[in-house]
Amino acid sequence: MAGSGEGMAEERQEEEEAAVVQDGTEEGAMSRSDSDNGEDSLDTLLTRLPLTPSPRKRSTSQTKTEPSLLRTSKRTIYTAGRPPWYNETGIPFKEAFVIGLCGGSASGKTTVANKIIEALDVPWVVLLSMDCFYKVLNKEEQELAAKNEYNFDHPDAFDFDLLINILRKLKKGKSVKVPVYDFTTHSRRKEWKPVYGANVVIFEGILAFANKELLKLLDMKVFVDTDSDIRLVRRLKRDITERGRDIVGVIKLYNKYVKPAFEQYIEPTVQVADIVVPRGGENFVALDLIVQHVHSQLEKRKLRWDVAALASAHQGQPLPKTLSVLESTPQVRGMHTIIRNKDTNRDEFIFYSKRLMRLLIEHALSFLPLKPVTVETPQGTIYEGKRFHQQRITGVSILRAGETMEQALTAVCKDIRLGKILIQTNHDTGEPELHYLRLPKEISEDYVILMDSTVSTGAAAMMAIRVLLDHDVQEEKIFLLSLLMAEMGVHSVAYAFPHVRIITTAVDKGVNEEFHIIPGIGNFGDRFFGTDAPSDWYESDESSMDY
Repeated sequence: MAGSGEGMAEERQEEEEAAVVQDGTEEGAMSRSDSDNGEDSLDTLLTRLPLTPSPRKRSTSQTKTEPSLLRTSKRTIYTAGRPPWYNETGIPFKEAFVIGLCGGSASGKTTVANKIIEALDVPWVVLLSMDCFYKVLNKEEQELAAKNEYNFDHPDAFDFDLLINILRKLKKGKSVKVPVYDFTTHSRRKEWKPVYGANVVIFEGILAFANKELLKLLDMKVFVDTDSDIRLVRRLKRDITERGRDIVGVIKLYNKYVKPAFEQYIEPTVQVADIVVPRGGENFVALDLIVQHVHSQLEKRKLRWDVAALASAHQGQPLPKTLSVLESTPQVRGMHTIIRNKDTNRDEFIFYSKRLMRLLIEHALSFLPLKPVTVETPQGTIYEGKRFHQQRITGVSILRAGETMEQALTAVCKDIRLGKILIQTNHDTGEPELHYLRLPKEISEDYVILMDSTVSTGAAAMMAIRVLLDHDVQEEKIFLLSLLMAEMGVHSVAYAFPHVRIITTAVDKGVNEEFHIIPGIGNFGDRFFGTDAPSDWYESDESSMDY
């Protein structure tokens, strides 16, 4: 998601069962149930085993999220959006459902995980591999690993503290960064993979059930049981063809470390499993049971928003103190008259909208913290002035109409970083859904200017703010900017996030039954871009007037 810094469509390269990932269907068919006895399956596998090492490839462990529907060089749009994971107060009300997959090395855990993901057919599924959490080896341990003398199957080989911390955050809906382990150098890569937005997390690893704190995070525990001979042949194939190792070294490592570790640490944990899956990915009966259970649990966790209740919740209340409205000077009112007029042509609509955006951005910047400074003028005199602190400013637009404000922001703020969020309305449920996310790295300490052209109910703005909070942006450092807001949207945002500063050029009193702002401005995105109808793929719910 995971994703996506998107962390939402990362390609998994090679994991612990890399051969199974690449040949899952073919190898999975050669299980004990598909032949008269296990020896036939083993003989078939052995005929494919390479006898000489292949050139060593770079092998890494990574996370994976569900496939996208539409992918360009800059954007990945998902087939189904993520519905709200928080209530009307902005507080997350449900955690991700975590499935733990345990089993011996090359037992087919990744194949089972991928088949579960395919059968679930739900958006925002993250596959997290325990391979990512191997400890970084020191020089002495590196030398032992080079001689096949280091035990990678022992619990001490894994960084359980980091693993538990990341899985706990991911379960709570937080944005996380997952390490990428390089098996060729036995070290972590400099760049960690961002992951965010999981409805379901599938965590797989040989020691997935070996830690008590880790077990507490698992909602469902599945043990993948595969014949030891088949697991050995799969491991031989992987290590020889993909990691450049010789058959003698692989067998030595297996007999000395892998097999004893399985018998001592892995096999006994089958007792804590909720479901045992013999034969791995080809056991369709077991997979169906798992999928049915997960679907039933996800259904129980659903919480539909009552948009009508949201609309009436704050009627008659005074506008919040966190709201700042640009002074309605004759010039501002004149520009509003032009852009609200249904007969205004597109060129004039764009021109005066941009003028208002520039005034709105300038007004918003006056709320940033400034410190007093003294400078010397060219005439040699002293001037007592103000300067913004060294903290960064990041602009985040709610697609598509929020993008129209980026030009005014970049014209005023030099070298500002930009992010984008796509939020749409589900016309069946009436809920906002998150479809796309791209935020700059290390955004947590920034002041964030969140931009959308109009805010009606505030549903899209609330979702965008929740995303920023999940990325550890401080609530008081978020500024929500919009050309036009309805009182309902102002109240909804302020009630859920009382420390977010709300800044606009005008606030209209009402919304109609379709949640369009009254008197309003019309469909801002259509009028600005010259389109006749809302685009299903490039419009936030605010922009299309659905929210």
